[in-house]
Amino acid sequence: MFNSKIAGIGMYVPEQVVTNNDLLQYMETSDEWIQERTGIKERRYAHRTEETTTTMAVEASRIAIERAGLQPTDIDFIVFATLSPDYYFPGCGVLLQRAMKMKEIGALDVRNQCSGFVYALSVADQFIKTGMYKNILVVGSEKHSFGLDFSTRGRNVSVIFGDGAGAVVLQPTEETGRGILSTHLHSDGESAEILAMYNPGTHANHWTNEPVADFDEAEIGEMFFSHAMVDKAQVFPNMDGQAVFKKAVVKFPEVINESLTANGLTPADINLLVPHQANLRIAQFVQQKLKLRDDQVFNNIQKYGNTTAASIPIALCEAWEAGKVKDGDVVCLAAFGSGFTWASALIKW
Repeated sequence: MFNSKIAGIGMYVPEQVVTNNDLLQYMETSDEWIQERTGIKERRYAHRTEETTTTMAVEASRIAIERAGLQPTDIDFIVFATLSPDYYFPGCGVLLQRAMKMKEIGALDVRNQCSGFVYALSVADQFIKTGMYKNILVVGSEKHSFGLDFSTRGRNVSVIFGDGAGAVVLQPTEETGRGILSTHLHSDGESAEILAMYNPGTHANHWTNEPVADFDEAEIGEMFFSHAMVDKAQVFPNMDGQAVFKKAVVKFPEVINESLTANGLTPADINLLVPHQANLRIAQFVQQKLKLRDDQVFNNIQKYGNTTAASIPIALCEAWEAGKVKDGDVVCLAAFGSGFTWASALIKW
């Protein structure tokens, strides 16, 4: 049994910077309102037609692969986490494999939203541990900007999200007590609709108060996607922010402590916590709950907003590039998001 280590890491964010004040042309809001509730000052938006979830992933992956001392043809498996794929199907994994001219390797797509990267990392870790693969590319990439409701009606969601990609190369290591020490995955679907994008989908109004029997055959045929859905703004993400916050501030500390307990450590042993960049207020609450110093927590949501599956690898890469992650450091990754799903990974760098 091998442990797996992060051998290379990379990130990509689009050039276009969108400040809180830039959003005033679309909706009634203010820089103060957004910062007070989320901590976000600006975010990046991908080019509308020239950049996709996959093209951003390619940029991040090239850097990660190069830093690992490899070529794209050395990668033997891909795990790609995203909620904003280029197509409804096929997934982005095969598109990345094609774009980077890799061998005919396996490509797995992970749909765990904000927890997606940690879930993907855990999956890759198991493949490394069993010896099945030796160079796994793990990617988180999102292009949210093309699917948000840029109106006052949708501001509670739209001001939060940004675009970007992050990637790591996972390899086996024979060093005892190094690399990924453990991963911990959880879910609770009881309140799945609190944070969700319902349409297009195959639920046929299962989650509404209108029984299917009340619709005629033509309407039922349009339930996957229809003009009415567009007209009624039913094709955008929905979120009960307060409900998400209440759940997140409980599950975040729980899953972090779970990883520490599993390895005989305490919060004081963490050199750096890299939380999913959902909301700066959540991260600050978790930091206070665990009694962590400012230098033990890395946040960059102020610059990039919530990039969902991409947020942890982007933050981890930026922290590493800034010298905040050093050889031998104990690094904890933790996420909570739609589903609800939550997860953590503890790493000895």
